[in-house]
Amino acid sequence: MGIRRRTLSRLAFLFTFVFVVRMLFFQPSSSPKSKSGGVEIKEHNFIERATRPDRSLNVHRHPFLQARIGRDETPDMFSELIENGLQDYWERFQLPYIVNKDTANMDAQHVLGAIDQLLSLNGWVGHLCPTLVRPFGQNKRDNDYDDLVRQDHLYYIAIVIHSADHFLVDQLAVIVQMVKRLGTNNLFVSMLDYDSNDSTETLVDLCEAVLTLLGVPFRIRRIQAMTEDPSAAYYPLEEATMRNLALEPLHELHQRRKIQFSRVVWLKGFTCPNDILETIKISFANEAAMVCGMDWAEHNGFFIFSDRWRTRDIEGDQFRQSKSSSKSDAVPPRDNQGALRYAQHLPFQVFCCESGTHVVDPSQSYYRGVAYRAGTDFHNVSRAESAPVRDPDAPCLDSSQAWFCRDLWIHSALQGMNEVDKANNAAGMRRRDAVDVAAFDPLMERRDAPVKGRDNVKVQIGAEEEEVNDAAADTRKKNVHKQDPDANAGSDYDAMPIEDGGEVVPPPEVGRLSIPNAVYRPARILVNPRCPTTYAGVSHTKLARDLFGEGEDETPLSGKFLLEDWEGAPESFVCQEQRLTGGRKATKTQRRLGFSIHDELQALMREKSNR
Repeated sequence: MGIRRRTLSRLAFLFTFVFVVRMLFFQPSSSPKSKSGGVEIKEHNFIERATRPDRSLNVHRHPFLQARIGRDETPDMFSELIENGLQDYWERFQLPYIVNKDTANMDAQHVLGAIDQLLSLNGWVGHLCPTLVRPFGQNKRDNDYDDLVRQDHLYYIAIVIHSADHFLVDQLAVIVQMVKRLGTNNLFVSMLDYDSNDSTETLVDLCEAVLTLLGVPFRIRRIQAMTEDPSAAYYPLEEATMRNLALEPLHELHQRRKIQFSRVVWLKGFTCPNDILETIKISFANEAAMVCGMDWAEHNGFFIFSDRWRTRDIEGDQFRQSKSSSKSDAVPPRDNQGALRYAQHLPFQVFCCESGTHVVDPSQSYYRGVAYRAGTDFHNVSRAESAPVRDPDAPCLDSSQAWFCRDLWIHSALQGMNEVDKANNAAGMRRRDAVDVAAFDPLMERRDAPVKGRDNVKVQIGAEEEEVNDAAADTRKKNVHKQDPDANAGSDYDAMPIEDGGEVVPPPEVGRLSIPNAVYRPARILVNPRCPTTYAGVSHTKLARDLFGEGEDETPLSGKFLLEDWEGAPESFVCQEQRLTGGRKATKTQRRLGFSIHDELQALMREKSNR
């Protein structure tokens, strides 16, 4: 009897032990529904759950992934009316039909159907995207982006809004379409409302509701103006501050939860979802630091290229303010290779861009510490003293995006140099003590003795081999001071004409650099002309016809997106700068300024050594 009792006790203890171990180590948890409609069940190891944080963007597990900051909760004359209406709708049309939890799916489907209907109203731009003409038969291949879905990348969508109620709902429609293609767990949306004074705040409430119902992670934030006095507002500094705030969740998720996004999509104006997805593909194919669309503004019944303040071709020149129907000799990019590829609707290399919606690789920028910044020696016109006289070679007081582009070139060169150091250390060679010519002796041979019969010379920097176009660089030097009737003509919006107070500054003489920019690893910055952005409503259709015609080019697309020859940075660029405060429309002037990566790297080294 005692033996039987001990056996039963041991069996009971063993059963209890197995049950506890199973509950602790193999507790099943249900995940959201799969694409096929079923429910996926996953078993999680308890030790893994305790030692490794969940890096998914699942808002059902992590409610903090949906946040609203800075909402104006001040009661107004309509607050009670709205609250009464909501309560009445709940009591009469919702509460009576809630029988049990089984009806929740029906309610969810009803809400999702309402969202689809709301964001696809006939006549809105988003509804017309599938009908727009595109080259290379783009609209005929619905599976072009299936590989992006299979790769399961994480995408960060950033929007800075300032009194933009005229296209915010269309932008929301684009986000919803991208969510449908890429999945709710693969996107994070960051919206920053900067002191809007129209109906943007109400529409942002709509965005919050839609993203919450769809289960999309987001952070929506509203901030006030940096200064109450418009004359004291320095737009480049405001621009840099807004963009860095919009990127705060990107850094927080990376630092605290080790969540790393593959691409950041800056959504501007209105851009069709397929154009954005195509730009993402171009970014991955070229391992590009940044790929931009092209921003077009409607003017007197036709379209002109806009946002010339932030865009420079690979020779450092401003884009022309071209019509969308311009001939090949007057297209936006001035350099020959860029103009040629633009005419073929192919991506082309630039020194800087930002026009319209653009895609940034954070691993080549934000995760390396590159942030948006602005010049500091501007003059505040609200003060009594007169503006100081600046040296002809003083730093350019241009947009925060132009600073960002130059930082991309500097950090790309620095990354190449660090790889040289790493290779030298592995081979037991001397580490560089400074940014000197000796460090690039093997690369400098081609400067004075170009290879016969070849325009493109391969330069080995670090682990990668880069193509640098010598012929283009020589042509660039010859054309620094060429006469161009459009050379000092800024965009109607971005630059003030002379008769309204603007000024033309003669370009300084730019000499040959001691170490050419071409010996450094180039920053891969591209413009995708097949991704137009506009603020012109349904006339986006007319813009697409101007750019791409009525028919579709059936030429195979494979290989066309890949840029094989990468040029080094220009040794000078057109500096269009805002020297004074006064907001976005403050007077801007232009001059040509030298750009030496060698000098910038030396300044960066000195700054680091002084910290």
